[in-house]
Amino acid sequence: MSHVVLLHGWGCDSSVWRGVVDFLGSSGVEVTAVDFPGFGAEPEPPEVWGVEEYAEWLEGWLASRNISDPVLVGHSFGGRVAIVYAGRNRIQKLVLVDAAGVKPRRSLGYYLKVWSFKFFKLFASAAMVEKWRSRRGSADYAAASERMRAVLSKVVNQDLRVYMPRIEAPTLLVWGSDDTATPVRDARVMERLIPDAGLVVFEGAGHYSFLDRAAQFCVVLRKFVCG
Repeated sequence: MSHVVLLHGWGCDSSVWRGVVDFLGSSGVEVTAVDFPGFGAEPEPPEVWGVEEYAEWLEGWLASRNISDPVLVGHSFGGRVAIVYAGRNRIQKLVLVDAAGVKPRRSLGYYLKVWSFKFFKLFASAAMVEKWRSRRGSADYAAASERMRAVLSKVVNQDLRVYMPRIEAPTLLVWGSDDTATPVRDARVMERLIPDAGLVVFEGAGHYSFLDRAAQFCVVLRKFVCG
């Protein structure tokens, strides 16, 4: 029987998967939801980690529980970790849900803002820089501790496309058509680069497609896991 391991996104914890855990558990599937370091019950990492360090932590976490050859299900940031893990470890199957990992296209306006910020840093105090970041950064950045802000800044700039062709497991991509955080075009890049990948798009769903279309997601996931 497959052991399904659920990996949450940034700003969430294992509780976000409660409905999926209940559904799969009632179907006789062994399932575990993870808290990453810095989220839920897990303390922050000892230093500023990137995605690779989170994948290494997951390797140890699974080994400590004697879970081998799992089915990994990763949402958003959890998808990043799942991509790196699956690119260097054997797994049974992989499900990426509105996953991050393709570095976004940047407009000229974005780079102008970055250059302006770098110029501002030359003359501003550390407190002023942090205040500027908090006001202009994402809600995830504003809500994080100083160390987790540094982690977030590091992981969002990592392009994981190099790992995708190395994934040997059958892969299901699940996306919301209205996802603006990780748009469907990212899913199509993953579908092209991952050797055995297929894409399901839920119309009208957003970045949390597994919650926006909870019933459909659970049915599709069970079929993929158990089929």
